[in-house]
Amino acid sequence: MFSKSITLSIVTRRLIAFKEWMKANGVDCSDALDLLEDQNDAVSVKASRDLKEGDVVANISKTACLTVKTSGAREMIESAELDGPLALSVAIMYERGLGEESPWAGYLQILPFQEDLPLVWPLEDLDSLLSGTEIHKDVKKDHGLVYEDWEENIVPLTSLLPENVDPGSFGIKEYLAAKSLIASRSFEIDDYHGWGMVPLADLFNHKTGEEDVHFTAELPHSESDSEADETDNSDATDEDEPSSKNSSSPEQSLEGENTDEEAKEQEEEEDSSVLQDDVSSLEMIMVKNVPAGAEVYNTYGLIGNAALLHRYGFTELDNLYNIVNIDLDLVTEWSTSSFTTLYTRARLSLFKKLGYNSEYFEVSPTGEPETELLMLLNILLLPDDTYNKLDQTGDCVSKEGREITIGKHKVVFGESCRSDVLLTDGVCEALLAIVDKRESLYGTSSSLEDDVVRVESCVLPRDRRLYHSLVLRVSERRILEKLRSNVRERLGEVSGGKRRKKMNSLKS
Repeated sequence: MFSKSITLSIVTRRLIAFKEWMKANGVDCSDALDLLEDQNDAVSVKASRDLKEGDVVANISKTACLTVKTSGAREMIESAELDGPLALSVAIMYERGLGEESPWAGYLQILPFQEDLPLVWPLEDLDSLLSGTEIHKDVKKDHGLVYEDWEENIVPLTSLLPENVDPGSFGIKEYLAAKSLIASRSFEIDDYHGWGMVPLADLFNHKTGEEDVHFTAELPHSESDSEADETDNSDATDEDEPSSKNSSSPEQSLEGENTDEEAKEQEEEEDSSVLQDDVSSLEMIMVKNVPAGAEVYNTYGLIGNAALLHRYGFTELDNLYNIVNIDLDLVTEWSTSSFTTLYTRARLSLFKKLGYNSEYFEVSPTGEPETELLMLLNILLLPDDTYNKLDQTGDCVSKEGREITIGKHKVVFGESCRSDVLLTDGVCEALLAIVDKRESLYGTSSSLEDDVVRVESCVLPRDRRLYHSLVLRVSERRILEKLRSNVRERLGEVSGGKRRKKMNSLKS
């Protein structure tokens, strides 16, 4: 469909091999795209000529995608009843273990061994670089779960591998590497294949909110949408309900029909037919104009640096979608330092009784705290008589049972309310103390200003992990500083207003 051009002066041997593999395996790449390799062996995609919105720049056969259904490890995976990312990890490790014998050898050699996600960092790096950040605890938890999965599900498979598959490809490092590739590069293909590795599509770099090219599935021209949906649904149903195909009634057994072995053979034949008959393809379509020489970006969504680093291994300096979360534990810690533990537990119980159940509270990119956090702080600071009235009604479902007065305003817990109404002096002081506790998690060795200087002094790729960890920390600390500024401004408005009233009364 598309012509191919290879400029030997800028394309390395592995790119040449990959392009030859694409041509032989149903991956048509427009000659309007240049695949380029930088000094760090990373591949990016640039426009060799002006690209227009609506241009189809690639067609990718589904059979070229590395999925559980297409992998040589399929039977082993299904016998072990594995699914999801775990199953796809086995498929990747299996094909890597085949080396040059793998049908995907030309594709796999273009990929890095692993993406440098925190998932593959040693624990000492996690603690030294990510302490206090949004993802520190989550990544450490991920580490533990991945090791458990490997020991329970991957190690037993090594005894089932054929002789031509290197068992070393199923080690813990190899499993972590496969997981990192899936997290950062896989796509959802369709109901039948599920998630898989999509050659060429996974080479486009990400830019938040700046999508140039969109990945989409193309239905066969001979099928209507409804027919395609029916086919996909029937495949999905067969996979979701294997017991219905492998079990038989007593009457069927007596007649010698639909035995387990026959049902299995029938299922394999049907699935093989699906693969052979599936002439639909995946497309990469331009969604905006891109001038010649510019990089062509995909996007992974509108997500902040915490999610980017956690899932994809990088951050963006100018990311507009960063957030910070304040854990309920921090609020509890503040409350127990100001009141008794019994007092705090009682107020938290009321908070939950009123229908709130958050374990953490989001602070927006502009430093605006989640309303639910302000509700909780108001409950923690309620006068005893107001608290007792709320708690003793036993009727937190009715509006009357959830209504209190804050200043001149009636507030009903569980209903929307303006933030400025909830930002009383007491709540503002509590917020400042909680923000200090949140920031203390980063340690006392450096300030926000110190971190900014350190980011600027990083040299890539040598300081890659340090750089992205610092960018994440700086983005979080800037939001906390915005929250502080907003709260102090609110305190100043309230206090200033009181002072002006007093001054006017004195003059009169």
